Amino acid sequence: MRPGRLFRDGAATFALLAVLALFASKMNNRPEIVQKGKFYVIDGDTLSIEGERLRLKGIDAPEYRQRCRRDDGDWSCGEEARKALATMVKTGVPECRGRERDRYGRLLVTCAAGNLDINAAMVRNGMAVSYGAYGGEEQIARQAKAGLWAGDFERPSDYRREEHMAHDGADGSIAGLFGYLRQLVGWSTP
Repeated sequence: MRPGRLFRDGAATFALLAVLALFASKMNNRPEIVQKGKFYVIDGDTLSIEGERLRLKGIDAPEYRQRCRRDDGDWSCGEEARKALATMVKTGVPECRGRERDRYGRLLVTCAAGNLDINAAMVRNGMAVSYGAYGGEEQIARQAKAGLWAGDFERPSDYRREEHMAHDGADGSIAGLFGYLRQLVGWSTP
């Protein structure tokens, strides 16, 4: 191969890679959306404002109807997670920022009220688990046996999967088996 052709092929490859890199950076350069104001709390990791739903990024809170166990019996961990988020959102003037959306179209956000990182506080207080972020806060909650970590709980993602299977399997085969197993270990909900 001649040196001229090698240089030309290298330059063409470099130019193509540069164009691809520019295109990729443009695709990832979504504008940040900032929401401020009075938020409505749907559950422990979902907010709503002016008809738009926001999902707290990096955390996963129990579903609203989800129940957990402690030494003294069942408790409404989903309702408690919602109340904890509502209390934090009422502190100061919360601001939520995000660029990405989840598969349901909800804006993935990190929220703060003054110096309080709401996402981190939900995990640190044991009202949510880490979901791709906030691993250090989860470790703090585990060690302190805070919130969910004070007893036994089903991870919210597992709870949703089982609920989904129970609704889809109305004929009773697998859903019935999961229901039986949940009752057997004391995880049945009223």
